Amino acid sequence: MGQDHKFRGNQYNSLYSDVVEPNPLPSNILKVTELGVTSAPLKSASFFLAPYCKDYTEDFMLCKAENQDPAYCLAEGRRVTRCATDFINKMRENCAQLYEAHWQCLERNNQDFYACRNRERPLNACVFEKIDGLKKELPGATLPPVHERTNVYFKPSEG
Repeated sequence: MGQDHKFRGNQYNSLYSDVVEPNPLPSNILKVTELGVTSAPLKSASFFLAPYCKDYTEDFMLCKAENQDPAYCLAEGRRVTRCATDFINKMRENCAQLYEAHWQCLERNNQDFYACRNRERPLNACVFEKIDGLKKELPGATLPPVHERTNVYFKPSEG
């Protein structure tokens, strides 16, 4: 049994080297840097990021539906990444402290939005005020967003 474990480790190491591509991308593929954020900052920005990058994302998804070859849609994917980078930078420039407080709350609370509502409200207000053209919408929702309703039974708690 101990020998199987040792062999298993070597087997996975050789598999890893098989999937890593050592060659650079072709020169005709646009160069773009990665976002450089983990899942919590992305999740914190997700409701704003979706409408901000909607056109690029839809173009990418249509491309993926058109052809299953990953290389076919690299240019569209890089446009989505550049758009997301632009938006994350705008959030950092305009609402840095609120953005960081919200995503760190998500990080500490198993990325549960409900546990971080008190940090989400001020972030929403900041983003709506300082970044033009954004509206927080849930696709397919028939009612107005919670933060825009006038007849609510419960008011947000202070703090």
